[in-house]
Amino acid sequence: MIRTSTRVLITLGLLGLPGLALADNLKTLTTNNYGVPGGLIDMPTAESAPDGQLSTNVTYFDGFYRATLSFQITDRLTGSFRYAGTEGISPTFSTYYDRSFDLRFRVFDETDWTPAVSVGLRDFVGTGLLSSEYVVATKSIGDRLRVTGGLGFGRLGSYASDGSIGSRAPFSFAQAGTGGQFNVDDWFQGDYAFFGGVSYQATDKLLLSAEYSSDNYDTAQAAGVLKRSTPWNFALSYQINDGTALRAFALHGEEFGAALTFSLNPKTPSVKGGTELAPLPVAVRGPRSAEDLGWTTQPGREKAITASLENSLQQSELDLEGVTLNARSAHVRIRNEKYDATSQALGRTLRVMSRELPASVEMLHVTLIENGIPASTMSFSRTDLERLEHRPAREALAAAQFSDTLRFGDYPDPFPEVYPRFEWSIAPYLRTSLFDPNDPLRVDLGVRAKGKYHLGSGWVLSGSVGQKVVGNLDEAAQPNNSQLPRVRSDTALYNQTDEPFLEHLTVAKYGRLAPDFYSRVTAGYLERMYAGVSGEVLWKPVNSRLALGAELNYTHPRDFDQQFGLRSRVTPGGTIPEFNGHVSAYYDFGNGFHGQLDAGRYLAGDWGSTITLDREFANGWKIGAFATFTDVSSSQFGEGSFDKGIRFTVPLSWLLGQPTKQKASGVIRPLTRDGGQRLEVDGRLYETIRGSHRPEVAKSWGKYWR
Repeated sequence: MIRTSTRVLITLGLLGLPGLALADNLKTLTTNNYGVPGGLIDMPTAESAPDGQLSTNVTYFDGFYRATLSFQITDRLTGSFRYAGTEGISPTFSTYYDRSFDLRFRVFDETDWTPAVSVGLRDFVGTGLLSSEYVVATKSIGDRLRVTGGLGFGRLGSYASDGSIGSRAPFSFAQAGTGGQFNVDDWFQGDYAFFGGVSYQATDKLLLSAEYSSDNYDTAQAAGVLKRSTPWNFALSYQINDGTALRAFALHGEEFGAALTFSLNPKTPSVKGGTELAPLPVAVRGPRSAEDLGWTTQPGREKAITASLENSLQQSELDLEGVTLNARSAHVRIRNEKYDATSQALGRTLRVMSRELPASVEMLHVTLIENGIPASTMSFSRTDLERLEHRPAREALAAAQFSDTLRFGDYPDPFPEVYPRFEWSIAPYLRTSLFDPNDPLRVDLGVRAKGKYHLGSGWVLSGSVGQKVVGNLDEAAQPNNSQLPRVRSDTALYNQTDEPFLEHLTVAKYGRLAPDFYSRVTAGYLERMYAGVSGEVLWKPVNSRLALGAELNYTHPRDFDQQFGLRSRVTPGGTIPEFNGHVSAYYDFGNGFHGQLDAGRYLAGDWGSTITLDREFANGWKIGAFATFTDVSSSQFGEGSFDKGIRFTVPLSWLLGQPTKQKASGVIRPLTRDGGQRLEVDGRLYETIRGSHRPEVAKSWGKYWR
């Protein structure tokens, strides 16, 4: 009877029913017990979250803990990272912690007659404890009911198998090894079984779910930590608001549990519309006023115009560093430390120029300065500015001309008072350590003082000092059995100081070698673990989505107290090399995705490459993943097999509703080992320059008139 019911559900899901309503390609804010978008409990569906949705799910039932971060990478592709703990399942650990990655791709959209179909991989690069593959179909019936049926392998083929394809070894702790390897040979192999379920949207907030599960929880049952009386699971989910959902569920006729999900979408700002003051309107010149050149012969008029420009730009929170002016054109040198959208800074600069410059000035040129060097020059005709103010922003983008400042020609020299210049800030900091088997989350909270002293064009003296206030990072006591030079695995030793510590203290010289070429040399205490010298060259045309770079570093490990001393290069795992560096290629795909490829020598002396892919949003949000493959073997690398992780950047303007260039960035690694590790030097050229070039400016061009 059970097998018959299952096939009925699957048939409904796969074939669909005539006259059924579509549901926006089966979008959902609900996540299942594995933190993946879907309205069932343990079983997957072909549903997707809204494009760009980011969710964090925490699930618990009787000794099983799961925390999952899921991201709707594209409309069709979902990625998830999971950290799970299970009590009593392992012969070695009281609680066995496991990390896993998932991917799911919607192959077919739902139509009037056919279901949406997705293919998924669960725990495809890990120890294999949760390893599963599946093909699943979901169909909506009316506006409230959704029916799902699918075929699962691995864990999802472990109960009431309907057959097998090839062979697949069952999971065992003895064979789990270091984990972190792509278990491609097992994908869609071994026993398979059918699963299915239904979800019913009882109200706008309440979702009811029932499923037939094909996961037998073999390892947990063998360890005696779980009983399974029935394959049927049930759940009740309540959507508290758009960002919070609560779920209660019953599993296998034996267990009860709960789940909590927090979600947000980078596309939806927390403060809609922004709260910054509106800009001044463009001043439109009168008929034939452009013919008046009398101002050019008036003593002191140019000086008065410059003072007026500087004052008006300061009111817009932009810094005028220099200006050249003649009868028909004006060229300003601008430093933007306020607006995260460069287009907004450019638009406000041009508005001010239209109001303060004599009517005869037709061509307006704006050079953007980054770390004391020209990053780009934008030119805009005053006639176009007046004509297009109330037109769509895309028309203004077509009229704007971006050029390399060196190729453009002479640009204004800085005013004498621009240098030297000092900037400082004091703010709290939060430092975390994740996935320690003894304590999965450790935190330090402290205070950080930062300062920058701009000595002259391209010269920057920078430093940062911190003081821990409270925290438990110093309690980490993981044994270090690294077979490589300990370039990062000794991080815990750097967290054991209670004294003020020097995060970095450097002097950097930024320069322009030629049109399209940029340079940087940084020397001093480069980061909390290394001192030395870092040199970099970048080729990046202003209108190109491609950039190429090369970096060479001479480094020496710092003392664990992070004062001014250095320690020996010799470690139990080997000697830390003096030199490391990479060649890099950066490419903006133009569709919201950005790729980076780095190849070279890493801190431990291993050679290889890092692949990074980021989803970037026009408002500055970035979410991406990276993986590094070097000549270090999996056994040498240790647990995790290779370096990989997730990185993100959150612009504070998204949270505050006010323009600011401040942002919060972080990296989540399943483990930090010694293979594939790079130097963390501040102010690398690509991120310094990129925001002033046309492809990046165009992304936020909607703010040009704001």
